[in-house]
Amino acid sequence: MSSSVRHRVRTHRAQLRAMGLRPIQIWVPDVRSPDFKEEVLRQSRAVAACPDAAETMNFLEDIQDLGDEP
Repeated sequence: MSSSVRHRVRTHRAQLRAMGLRPIQIWVPDVRSPDFKEEVLRQSRAVAACPDAAETMNFLEDIQDLGDEP
């Protein structure tokens, strides 16, 4: 990385910190992974196979928008 790029990045990060922000790093599931797809299918099938699937699906639909309302 050239020194001008490093300087711009350093300046930008300093501005963000001055605004009260801090950097974080998070790890999330790789939704492109075949393992992820398999797990999604496994969980979906488990929900669909349960005796009260309709009630479970209604519950999931009800809670999916939690936090969206003011």
